Amino acid sequence: MQAPLLPSQIGHDEFDYQVLLDCLHGYERPRDKITNLLNKGVIVRVKKGLYVFGEAYRRRPVSREVLANLIYGPSYISLEYALQYHGLIPEAVETVTSVTSGRSRSFATPFGVFTYRRIPIRMFETGMDRMTLDDGRSFLIATPEKALADKIAAERGTGMLSQAELREHLIENLRMDPNGLRRLDLNRLSQIAEHSRSRKLRLLSRLVARLQNTTERLA
Repeated sequence: MQAPLLPSQIGHDEFDYQVLLDCLHGYERPRDKITNLLNKGVIVRVKKGLYVFGEAYRRRPVSREVLANLIYGPSYISLEYALQYHGLIPEAVETVTSVTSGRSRSFATPFGVFTYRRIPIRMFETGMDRMTLDDGRSFLIATPEKALADKIAAERGTGMLSQAELREHLIENLRMDPNGLRRLDLNRLSQIAEHSRSRKLRLLSRLVARLQNTTERLA
């Protein structure tokens, strides 16, 4: 088997170690072949046990969102990266941030840094969407409401005892798009707040309800 034939035998450009071994089962020393493929740039190791094809062999660009779900699980994209993805904050977010029901972890890879923050299982099980790319690949990401709820719940040392304090934090510190706050689905946000048993998230839900029912300026 020649290296250029590998892409035709693997369904996706992202694949794990077992898939690679199955593809190379005809070799007497498949591990040596994997080392050779890595050295030649035919495949790239994302982390131990996870690979993508090298740039010259890819059928499509690498999706960091797809990789985020594969690198560590169970997980889905949330927090700052999801807020940026949904257009709620203006700054580019280089680290792909996710939430997990497992241990918090961080991975430095050839495709950037991926972080995973542990949240309670009752919070993990709600508020995610599956996004499908044009080529059929898909990934899990928090809804805009859940991404914001995860961000607020994860922050430490911010008292935010009133709606005014929370509003200032959202606009001044997080630089959130004021109109984006008004576009949030209040029913979703209220359900997340109720599910979380978090005072801060109940406060967030009441603030968004107030903003949606008034013409009050945010900034």
